[in-house]
Amino acid sequence: MSNKVVISMRDIIKRYYIGKPNELQILNGISFDVTEGEFVSIVGASGSGKSTLMNIIGALDRPTEGTYLLGGVDISTLNDVELSRIRNKEIGFVFQTFNLISRTNALKNIEMPMMYAGIPRKQRMQRAEELLELVDMADRADHQPNELSGGQKQRVAIARAMANHPSILLADEPTGALDTKTGRMIMDLFHKLHREEGTTIVLITHSPELAEETQRIVTISDGSIISDTGVRSYAAD
Repeated sequence: MSNKVVISMRDIIKRYYIGKPNELQILNGISFDVTEGEFVSIVGASGSGKSTLMNIIGALDRPTEGTYLLGGVDISTLNDVELSRIRNKEIGFVFQTFNLISRTNALKNIEMPMMYAGIPRKQRMQRAEELLELVDMADRADHQPNELSGGQKQRVAIARAMANHPSILLADEPTGALDTKTGRMIMDLFHKLHREEGTTIVLITHSPELAEETQRIVTISDGSIISDTGVRSYAAD
């Protein structure tokens, strides 16, 4: 694992309804770093602020105060077009609900982020085929989402998230909609990506059991980090 810092957050505060009687502060000065190649979980109960934090990490929302550097770039200085490019190129999103495009086969779903990034068709197809192979879905390239099981959809979604070689894979409750056995398969796939591809993974979860599988656990409660276990060795096999 390198010492290159991919995510650097300093004193992140997030408020809603600013200046109104119902003004609400969700995040209370969050500070932490994630280095390249780390597998980190952000764990907290519902209402802890982890979803708000995830939206800021994913450049889907901006902090009210504080500094967020992604790969050394200050996110607060970017306009909407630049933020959109960062989301497309630097962050691979994996959601609980898969978010695949219906009536579009697995291969083309994976190609989509590359299309937006302006990558030529031949290159896109080659990369999409490689990724299908990586997630053990090569035999399902022509299947549409409605022809796939939940676990298969999530595998395609993970492959799509990896399409543009992102700096980080940001997974929000990725096993939440899956049964235990299928969830296990998805976690094994994350371990494989981390081990074999060196992928930096930030896993958002309410499950302490899933968090225990990662190298480092950042626990959030009432909008503040209450513990950060630091890097530890772990068995991913």
